[in-house]
Amino acid sequence: MPSTSDLQDPKEYQKIFHWAETQKDATIPSFNTRKNDPYKYQEGFGNHFSSEAIPGTIPHGQNSPRNVRFGLYAEQVTATAFVAPRHANKKAWLYRARPAVAHQGFTELPDNKDSESCFLPLNPKIHVSPTQLAWLPTDIPEEETDFVSGLRTFAGSGDPTLREGLATHVYVANKSMTKKAFVNSDGEFLIVPEKGALDIQTEFGPLFVQPGEIVVIQRGLRFRVELPDGPSRGYILEVWGTTFELPELGPLGANGLANSRDFLTPTAQYEVVREPWEIVYKLGGKFFKSTQNHSPFDVVAWHGNYVPYKYDLTKFVNVGSISVDHIDPSIFCVLTAKSRDLTSPLADFLIFSPRWDVASHTYRPPYYHRNAASELMGLIYGEYGGRSDEFMPGSISFECGMVPHGVAYEQFKEATESAPPVMQISPASIAFMFESSRPFTITDYAWNSSKKHEHEPKMWDNLVDNFSSHKKEIDEILVKGLEKLKLNGSS
Repeated sequence: MPSTSDLQDPKEYQKIFHWAETQKDATIPSFNTRKNDPYKYQEGFGNHFSSEAIPGTIPHGQNSPRNVRFGLYAEQVTATAFVAPRHANKKAWLYRARPAVAHQGFTELPDNKDSESCFLPLNPKIHVSPTQLAWLPTDIPEEETDFVSGLRTFAGSGDPTLREGLATHVYVANKSMTKKAFVNSDGEFLIVPEKGALDIQTEFGPLFVQPGEIVVIQRGLRFRVELPDGPSRGYILEVWGTTFELPELGPLGANGLANSRDFLTPTAQYEVVREPWEIVYKLGGKFFKSTQNHSPFDVVAWHGNYVPYKYDLTKFVNVGSISVDHIDPSIFCVLTAKSRDLTSPLADFLIFSPRWDVASHTYRPPYYHRNAASELMGLIYGEYGGRSDEFMPGSISFECGMVPHGVAYEQFKEATESAPPVMQISPASIAFMFESSRPFTITDYAWNSSKKHEHEPKMWDNLVDNFSSHKKEIDEILVKGLEKLKLNGSS
């Protein structure tokens, strides 16, 4: 249980088993955000939300009246085809001091040499390898680096111009974005802070996101990242041509995993100033900028279902086996992004957080396996078993599809010789996995990084052939079986 009574220290949340502990068995009023979060939010996932910084601003019964109150401009963001089915249609109406179209044109920026968007084999700057790779934490630069210039791409699949694919990044930053906003015109960002909180201003309002929380910012939306805790680092999963959604629950029923009520969206908070601003756009992996003489965050009111959101990972409701064997890791899925193949997601975001392990007569470590998915793992805080001692917060571990993996013989032997106790798994720790049905290729940046190291294959050299030690017993069984067949045949 947290040591402080009011949970003002964000690190206290890393010590709890689950968010339920913050409620102290109903002895205090319940709350839905961490105590140091300065903002108010709306609850829900995929809802049609509505928010006004000034009551009475949003027109009712229509979206685009001849005159909007206070002389505001109506602007729609349409994220899907106009004729998309109602359940899939994504849009938002914004009522703002000046529309986004009021800018001074675009200019191309130099390429970010550490970022990549084309993961097709024809790109000479990407690499293919079946080797199980890992990277130590990425250093935060000494020179001034904000969230945009601090993007470092590690692996991915496809290309954003094909409207299906994904990229995995690390961001490192030591400087807040000042009079500068960013727009990802390629796809959707799922951001996972590992070091330092992010104070994110969006057109829909602010979001305060700390290690142990995630935030999703959709394609085409403007945002600014400030660093209230100083230097910051984290991970990003970017998807193209699709959006993140909650996985189906199937036989679990109506509740469990990430519950929709625990997702939080911003409330309107406008900024109306006349001063120079720079808007950086990422399009096809290239970077462009436009300038304007007004803040891009001048939205007084808005409504819609195409809005950024955040989620506290300590609220995840783990499920698992209560008899024998392990259930597939899909039970750890927080968010999924569909591909055109309805049987295989483009990407899943999985977490491995504190939970109980009670399965009996079961081999406890991950069983030796090969599977179709590409797996890129990271650690937000704490420790994670099953990886090397060098797997620490900020690290990356990667395995491509169909490459065999599992623990060394010492762990195998211990797990088969001793009965596993009923125990808590991953106390004070959250690891995650970016998983995809697509094969990943590795960027030049990651391939040539001094932080890269390989999983040592010698760790499996001493896997003992226990089967051969039973040769005499096996021969006797086979001889008896042959004799029985001969006897049955003669009769």
